[in-house]
Amino acid sequence: MAYDIDPELATALAGLPKAPNGALLDLSDIPACRERVAAAEELLPAPAPDPRVTTETLRLPRADGTTLDVLLFHPGGADPARPALVCFHAGGQVLGSAHDRAVRAYGADLALRLDVVLAAVDYRLAPRTPAPGAAEDGHLAYTYLTGHAAEHGLDPDRIGLAGASGGGAVATAAALMVRDRGERPPRLLSLHYPMLDDRNETRSSHEITDLGVWDRRENLYAWAAVLGERVGAPDVHPYSAPGRATDLAGLPDTFIAVGQFDLFRDEDIDFARRLIAAGVPVDLHVYAHAYHSWDVFAPRSALARTLERTWHEYLRRHLHG
Repeated sequence: MAYDIDPELATALAGLPKAPNGALLDLSDIPACRERVAAAEELLPAPAPDPRVTTETLRLPRADGTTLDVLLFHPGGADPARPALVCFHAGGQVLGSAHDRAVRAYGADLALRLDVVLAAVDYRLAPRTPAPGAAEDGHLAYTYLTGHAAEHGLDPDRIGLAGASGGGAVATAAALMVRDRGERPPRLLSLHYPMLDDRNETRSSHEITDLGVWDRRENLYAWAAVLGERVGAPDVHPYSAPGRATDLAGLPDTFIAVGQFDLFRDEDIDFARRLIAAGVPVDLHVYAHAYHSWDVFAPRSALARTLERTWHEYLRRHLHG
């Protein structure tokens, strides 16, 4: 397929390092891929601490005796109580960490720019922890922060959930858990090109096969790690693949952004359509000439700046308004 990519994004794509298979990532061997990503992470400069941001790592106990790290980025004192955004990093649910340098730098910057407390959740990854383990981590982080809001200078009624790519699956599944368990609802659900459906049946999931960022091959590997033998089965639970949810009523106001040349395009548009049909307010943005994670790989491009302005305004309106 020919991809009519925005020129700025095409330049960024051409400059991305490639794995031996010719793509950005080779998920045929996830442990080896993690080692390559970790080595690249070490080449990044460590972000200088910003004196305006207080950073704290919460260690929340899980039922099995292990702990979940939640990194808080607080842009000021505890008074007045601030809104918060509970964030789940990208990585196809198999890569990444809230402790990564890029995530930490981004978290501090976003907290300052939006005047919110940003909580980055170091959720468990597949295949070591299959779904819905990551979503349970998201639920734990969110319910802890709403239940202990005063201790951390938070407004419990202004806490949103946000996730990108694989993190979008975790955020959405956590939102479903919160709704189903009758807990305090999130202020919003923010999703950047979310990975929602393991079935890979849409037109876009078949179209995007050789772009080199996150193609059908990588998505199939990732979902196989997340679900194991359950992948594609008719009875996969929405907590494990939230695109499977048939009842979307009661979810919070939702923001969804996706590119034209993203294999998640059609499942994201369909999810937005079904949210609207269920009475959920949705801001859906489909960016022409853009591929998966274009704002990460071409952050200074016009399309990335457009997304940033639109998204930040949405967050300010919903968290502070």
